[in-house]
Amino acid sequence: MKISALLTSAGINIGLCVLFLSLYSILRKQPANIRVYFGRRIAEENSLLQEAFVLERFVPSAGWIVKALQCTEEELLAAAGLDAVVFNRMLVFSIRIFSLAALLCVSVILPLNYFGQNIRHLQIHSEQLDIFTIGNVEVRSRWLWVHCIVLYIISGVACILLYLEYRRIAKLRILLLKRATPNPGQFTVLVRGIPKTTKESCSSDVDDFFTKYHASSYLFHQVVYKAGKLQKIMTGAKKACRKLEDFTVTMVDHAVLPTDKVVESRGKADLKDSISNTDNEECAAAFVFFKTRYGALVASEVLQTSNPTKWVTDPAPEPSDVYWSKIWIPYKQLWIRRIATLLGSIVFMLLFLIPVAFIQGLSELEQLQQNLPFLNGLLTKPYMIQLVTGYLPSVILQIFLYSVAPIMMLFSTLEGPTSHSERKRSACCKVLYFMIWNLFFVNVVSGTVIKQLNFFSSPKDIPIQLARVVPGQATFLITYVLTSGWASLSSELMQLFCLIWNFIRKYILRMKEDTEFVPSFPYHTEVPKVLLFGLLGFTCSVLAPLILPFLLVYFFLGYVIYRNQLLNVYRTRYDTGGLYWPIAHNTVIFSLVLTQIICLGVFGLKVSPVAAGFTIPLIILTLLFNQYCRKRLLPLFKTFPAQDLVDMDREDEQSGRMEHIHHQLHTAYCQFPDTKEMQLEKIRIAGNDKDDEERCSSGESNGKETCEERQPRRDLSHPTLKGLPVNRLQNAIRSITFLIRLQKRGLS
Repeated sequence: MKISALLTSAGINIGLCVLFLSLYSILRKQPANIRVYFGRRIAEENSLLQEAFVLERFVPSAGWIVKALQCTEEELLAAAGLDAVVFNRMLVFSIRIFSLAALLCVSVILPLNYFGQNIRHLQIHSEQLDIFTIGNVEVRSRWLWVHCIVLYIISGVACILLYLEYRRIAKLRILLLKRATPNPGQFTVLVRGIPKTTKESCSSDVDDFFTKYHASSYLFHQVVYKAGKLQKIMTGAKKACRKLEDFTVTMVDHAVLPTDKVVESRGKADLKDSISNTDNEECAAAFVFFKTRYGALVASEVLQTSNPTKWVTDPAPEPSDVYWSKIWIPYKQLWIRRIATLLGSIVFMLLFLIPVAFIQGLSELEQLQQNLPFLNGLLTKPYMIQLVTGYLPSVILQIFLYSVAPIMMLFSTLEGPTSHSERKRSACCKVLYFMIWNLFFVNVVSGTVIKQLNFFSSPKDIPIQLARVVPGQATFLITYVLTSGWASLSSELMQLFCLIWNFIRKYILRMKEDTEFVPSFPYHTEVPKVLLFGLLGFTCSVLAPLILPFLLVYFFLGYVIYRNQLLNVYRTRYDTGGLYWPIAHNTVIFSLVLTQIICLGVFGLKVSPVAAGFTIPLIILTLLFNQYCRKRLLPLFKTFPAQDLVDMDREDEQSGRMEHIHHQLHTAYCQFPDTKEMQLEKIRIAGNDKDDEERCSSGESNGKETCEERQPRRDLSHPTLKGLPVNRLQNAIRSITFLIRLQKRGLS
């Protein structure tokens, strides 16, 4: 690819960025779009933001940029949570390290690469991009030691910054634990793999076990049921229908009511049936509550029995984070589900090789002309060559990549996560692995296939093969940064899909605005994207430093845009407590080691034994640094220190807040929150609405007792029916009663 093709791609993306940023600064001021661009602030602050739409509604402005930059980390933490701060620190780390890398590599390495061989240079816009890579340096060049020194500087500074950020986020995580209001999850343990017994119910087993082995700290428990909301309604309606079919019909014309003898005879049978079916609706999982945070910590960390698959305890997620529809999955099924999703992810990654190989062919003009000869006439025009080779491949790849995140989220859902944050974090890892494999390694492999190279002929030669092909693939990676980086940030700021849907819903469908729904930040797509660009920056910094200025623009834009979105658009419903940072740390270490291995191969190809010899200790030092961080800082992200938890327990006991916390635990985890206020003890079996109204209006009341309390009722003791939508069930019963009346009339 020539510099002119790169400039064409850069010009298109710069134009799109300027257009989108200008449109955003106008559209955000329009009252009709307030739900799109200020969803979080309206939902959480109950503000209509009328001040933003008074003046200059149709003039582009940069006021939102100033507000995003003026926001402090404390304000970001209060508005969007610790995960938002962690994501912001990823961008800050990237800006710092790649600013240094760009300063060193563009000012020192780039001239050495450009003048690496004694050849006649053309004008800059006519030069090939390969001329700016390390591939242009002569074999046995005496300047390769400069590349080695720059590699040492970048690696050392990256490790120092990485450690400082790791320690800072760990301290912030502990500080947030102490400052936050009491969290029910700190007193709760999720128990799975509860063994079933023939005599007692699951609830009795849990109570007996923890009363016996955790008597000093055990408080109470709550069993999780399989029934979802729809399943509860259907189950209740089916049982009511079966009972109505068996009832003795006394008055077809007035009401379908059971006689007193039928009610009396069926009362005990229904109660017995309800109790016997309780175990069938219970699942082998429960939330167990403890008197102190320390008691819950001990119970979640220790092995309960000699069988590790029974009585498995884990820290419970926050009440708003519980994934109720998957938490009932039997513990023994989880490993089967994880293997199945792993195989599905691998198959999907292999199938994705087809579009990636095709896209790589677009960047190879000679191969494109051979495989598609009907394009020869079209590809003779210079501007078409620049468009096809410089812009089209990355656009097509970006279109295919839109399908990755939903599929990986589906795989993470099938694994059986216990919390929404766990599902999103699992999807984040899957998307990250997918993007690193397909956008880095597969691009390398497909490029070598085009050039008739056997990449995996020998595993020991992989560093050499990477050293040969990575500099050549830098041209495609630069265009990908422009398309997937710059343009996607502008699209994220514009919220194109939400904006279009808001217009259709408001002006075409005439639907009422949904004031409750506010999207959450897509960490599973944005975190992998930022980390992938960091990987490209590290691997190309010494080999092809021309990518660094484009990456810096992306990170600066992302710093401003993402802060604006977190403050105004997205709403935080749940938080992992900063658990995205270990993912970022491991990815940066992997990127550094991969860069050093590739440079080792390059120095070997260029026959520079001194530079290659000094690169080996750098790899070892980087791995040792990673091991130190794993021992020193990673445990703080897996659990909370017992010392801090004990201090918090003592403080709550001394201040008298512990009893209030224990009282709140009884209503913290509600499996059916939409209907938790319903009272079922006043449900009527069947009746005549007209007679009911006459009795209610007759005044036969003692003053306190209402008409509803004097009507026939039957207590429903089935635990999964607690909180059933009574109105829907009553309507269903009345409809069934009406059908029975019609049927009886037809028979008579």
